[in-house]
Parts: sequence; structure tokens; C-alpha cells
Amino acid sequence: MDPIDFCIIVIYFSIVIGLGFWYRKRASKDLGAYFLGGKSIHWLGLAMSGSVSNFDITGTMWIISILYVLGMKSMWHHWMWGVMMGAFFLAYMGKWVRRSNVMTAAEWMKTRFGSGPAGSLARTAYALMAVITLASFVGYAFQGIGKFASEYIPLESLADYTTVGWLQTMVTTHEANVLAVAIIGITTLYVILGGLYSVVVTDVIQTVVLTLASIFIAYIAWSKLTPELLAGLGEDWTSLRVPWRVKEFAAINPAHSELFGAFVIVWVVKGLLLNAGGPAQMYDFQRFLAARDARDAAKVGAAWSVFLIVRWAMAVGIVLLALTGTEVIDDAERVMPIVLLKFLPVGFRGIVVAGLLAAFMSTFSSTVNSGASFIVRDIWQPYFRPNADDKESVRFSYLATLSLVLVGIAIGFQAGSIATIWNWMMMALGAGVVMPNVLRWYWWRMNGWGYSLGMFAGILLSLVALFRPGIPAYYMFPAICVASLFVSIAASVASEPVSRDVLLGFYRSIRPFGLWGPIRRQADLSAKELASKSENVPLTILNVILGMAAICGLYLFPMYLVGHWYAKSIAWLGAALAAIAVLAFTWYPNLPAGDASEP
Repeated sequence: MDPIDFCIIVIYFSIVIGLGFWYRKRASKDLGAYFLGGKSIHWLGLAMSGSVSNFDITGTMWIISILYVLGMKSMWHHWMWGVMMGAFFLAYMGKWVRRSNVMTAAEWMKTRFGSGPAGSLARTAYALMAVITLASFVGYAFQGIGKFASEYIPLESLADYTTVGWLQTMVTTHEANVLAVAIIGITTLYVILGGLYSVVVTDVIQTVVLTLASIFIAYIAWSKLTPELLAGLGEDWTSLRVPWRVKEFAAINPAHSELFGAFVIVWVVKGLLLNAGGPAQMYDFQRFLAARDARDAAKVGAAWSVFLIVRWAMAVGIVLLALTGTEVIDDAERVMPIVLLKFLPVGFRGIVVAGLLAAFMSTFSSTVNSGASFIVRDIWQPYFRPNADDKESVRFSYLATLSLVLVGIAIGFQAGSIATIWNWMMMALGAGVVMPNVLRWYWWRMNGWGYSLGMFAGILLSLVALFRPGIPAYYMFPAICVASLFVSIAASVASEPVSRDVLLGFYRSIRPFGLWGPIRRQADLSAKELASKSENVPLTILNVILGMAAICGLYLFPMYLVGHWYAKSIAWLGAALAAIAVLAFTWYPNLPAGDASEP
């Protein structure tokens, strides 16, 4: 890259680290300030922070890689990680999480299962699952940022200035890993200093940078594409139709790729279950807990997906430039950095790379901040320092953050590719934990023993799957889900239910729907109390469906627009606007009243 580009990137990093120092005093007052921003952050800032945290550089490289291989049919792939989560957040799940009034998702277990042995074990089970998942996310980010940075920073040139053998090996053979460690180290510094304050404030800045960068990349692609270039893609490239079998993939990986229709079924089911079980990435939970009240939490859910629209425009722009303007790229995970290096002019390249580094920093910071909160609140304090004061706890959170990062880096060193670690997290580990997470919200008879044993069984089976990578997901996912579901139900039914007082307190606070009949009757709520928080279930389900329609339309509209497929672009925009218009009558008027007294 040009020196101007490097200067822009250095200036950007200096700003965000400076913000970490700026917010250090405010964030270190207590754990509530450090992990939840004192519940005083505006809902729009939380939505920006949450969405840009999903706009990570590794995830974008992965999205681009499968779009490069599959075309528009790759959109079905994204159901596996809960691409429709915003619809569930806005309709009801955001409100439910905020009403829990806890600091971490694992601490939520106490409000649901009580503080006895079963509740404590459930809290520990969730915390361990969260830490394993978040450490894996750090390793996944490590893989992506290393591959990305190695295309821009000629670290191997340092080998010409040294005769030290091990140093030459590090900057040549292990160039990507060295760069990943350096960038992660800088990001960890500002996370440790500022807590959620610095995370959210810098996320807002990064949202602006990423939005401008994405629009610019999409415009470059749109301006360079011609009908002649696009004709080479074939009509099937733009189709969302799901073929049951893709014969071209049989020779590449018959166990994983050929039966595309079977994969789509599993991805869609996984995504729906994942979203129904609550925020999927553990830092998502944190954003809703940090909202001022339940009304703001619902607004966070509604705005969450809006700030991600430009990501899809950028992704398709990069892929179309790669397919029409470059030679064949062997490693699809390197498509993004190669295209940006070739097509972006000096200066703009620095801004775009800074924006994508911002995306990495947003996701990474959210991941480790959330992971540290689990370690401090759900493992260290309950078992080792129950009487620790806030200052001691904040200091230990620094150590927890650093430890999580080091474990994640170790995982990253072992992973062979982005896809390897991502597919295991989503389809194996995700299968092991999704059913207990769904049951905890909708079935009153679920208890701490059922949740814990179901979770442990699922995690154990996912670890077995880690050593059997040849098993197709359409066999592995249902098998792990059914086993975890069976263990959860059997353990719950075989043991005592959660105490009546705990269940009544949970129901009165959150007012979930589902299999809560016995508790609903015992709660003996007045008509006014029922109207204040209870969900109109048919209307809520309608809002979820409308939300999913809006998200689909808003994501696909710019993708078809960049590719000059204007008829499809207008059709998807029309569908999105129609869904939003209906939501204006079915969702917004029914939001809970803002409650400044809510803790």
C-alpha cells in the first residue's frame, strides 16, 4: 500500500486507543458501568454498536467467499448464524432480555432457575459454554485478520534486514499470524481500558466509517460492471432457487456440498431455533441488557439490521469485481483483500481498510468484553471472590480479558481456515446448546438440572464432532439437537421443578408466552397487569414474519442494485417497504411505555 494509506490507518488506531484512555475513569467506577455502560446509553448507539459488531472483517470475508462460490443462493447459508435475529429482537425478545435486569446472560439463570444448586449449575454451564464459544470467536477472528492484513503489509520484506533465523521465519512463513497477534494486541488494549463505554462510542464512529466505505466499494463495482461482463456469470448466479443437488460440488466434497437442499433445511431450522432461544452471540445479550428500558430494547432490535444493509452491497460488489475483473482466486477467503488492493485508489484504500479494521475491532472488542463479564460475574465472583468489591472486580476483569484473548489466539493458531472453525461453532457447538436455550424461555417445567445436563451433553457431542469432520451437517445437527433435547426434558421431568416463587417472579417480570399455563394461572394477574407486559401471541408472530420479510428485502435490494439487476432490486425494496408499512401499525403502537423507574 501507499504511505498515505498507512498514515490513515495509524491515525485511526490512535483515535480509538485515545478513546479508551478517555473513558477509563468513567468505565472503572463499577461493574455496571464497565459492562453495561450504566444503562444510560441511547438505544440508537446500542443498535449501531450491536450491528457493527456483527459487521466483522472475518465474517465479511467468509460471506464474500461463499457468495463467490455459490452466487445469490449463498444467502440461504446465513440462516445458520441467525441472520433474521433483528425480527425476533424487535417483536419480543429484546423486551424479554431487558426485563431480566441482570448483568450477563449466565446471571439470567438465577432469575429463571433460582439460586439453589440447580440454578448455580445452570449459570455455570451457560458461562462455560459462553467462554468456549467466545474464545472460539477470537480464534476465528485471528484467522481472518491475519489473512486480510498479510495482503497489505509486506512484513516479509523485513527478512532482508535481519540475519536472525527465527525472525526471518516468523516474518515469512508465519507472516499472517504475526500480523494477527499485533492487531489483536492493539485492540485488546483499548477494550481493557474503556469497557462498554469505549466499545459503544468507537462502534458509533466505526459505523459511520464502514457505511461510507461500503457505499464507495459498491459504487466502484456498479460503475465498472457492464452487461457483457455480467453475462459471463450465467442466469443461475442471481437466482435464490434452492436446488436439491449441486452436481458440480460432488467431486470437491461429497460429504458436505452436493446435497444443497438438505443443507438449506438444516440452516433455516437452526436459524429459527437460534433466534427463538435469545441473542445468539453472547455480546448481543449485553446490548439489550444495557438499554434504558424495555421500549428502548425493542427499538434496538428494530434498528439492529438497518445498519448492516450496506455490508451486503459491499459484499456483492467485491464478489462481482472478483468474478469479472480478476483472474481465478484459489483461496476464496482471500477474495476481499485481493480485490480491494487491486481496485481501490490510493487514499480511498486507506479509508476502506481502516473501516474494515474498524469492523474487526468492533466485533473483537464486543466478544472479549462479553467473555470477560462471564468469567468475572459467573465464575470468579461466585466461586472464588464472592465478597470482592467493584474496584477489585474491575481489575480482575482486565486479567480475564487478557486470558480470553490468549486462549483465542491459541485456537486461531490451530485452525486451518475461517470456514473450519466457523462451521464447527455454528453447526456442532450450536446444535449442542440451541435446544436448552429454547426450552428455558417457553417451557415452565424446564429446571436447572435439565438445562445444565442438556447443555453438557450437547457440548460433549459437539466436541466428538470436532474430531469427525467428515459427518455432513444434515446428519450431525439433527442428531446432536435431538440428543440434547431428550436429555434436557428427561432430566427436568426426573427432578423437582423450580420453586413456585422463582417461577412466579420470572413470569411476572418477563411475561413469556409458550407452555406457561400453570404458572400463568397461579400468577393471578389483574387485567391491567396482563395488558402491561403480556404479548399478543398472534400479533407477535406476525411481527416476526414481517420483520423477516423486511430484513430479506433490505439486504437483497442493494445486492441486486449493484449488479444492475434493477427489476429484482425494485421488487425486493417494494417487499421491504410494504412489510415496514404494516409494522408501523402492528408493532410500533404496541411498544411498552418508556419506564424511567426500571432498574
